[in-house]
Amino acid sequence: MNDPIADMLTRIRNAVTARHARVELPASKVKSEIARILQDEGYIAGFKMVDAPAERPGKAGRQVMRLFLKYGPEGEKVISGIQRVSRPGRRIYANHKEVPSVLGGLGVNILTTSRGVMTGRAARDAGVGGEILCNVW
Repeated sequence: MNDPIADMLTRIRNAVTARHARVELPASKVKSEIARILQDEGYIAGFKMVDAPAERPGKAGRQVMRLFLKYGPEGEKVISGIQRVSRPGRRIYANHKEVPSVLGGLGVNILTTSRGVMTGRAARDAGVGGEILCNVW
């Protein structure tokens, strides 16, 4: 797998489309920070790190991140779109003045900066730029 963040976003997109309650994916520090931002912004109900089940050969002892997806009272999707912006083949950077808004402020973009992973709004307020990882709306 060349792009683990794109894999994470695709798993979330597919699980939301299929109306799953949760989705499991391989854990990493960057992915846990992205999940923390999604939880803080209200796009997912929560997440936790668990050890991989022993019945999976070759995967025992590895950490797995379990995301609990969120839906509206009528079952409507909270995440209507999730898009990878910067890719390994083409990195997209922006300084704090150039961080774009997502759907006129209705969505959120997630950046990795010198101060850690944060939303575009937080990066603009902190006066730092960075690599735009993804957009969520």
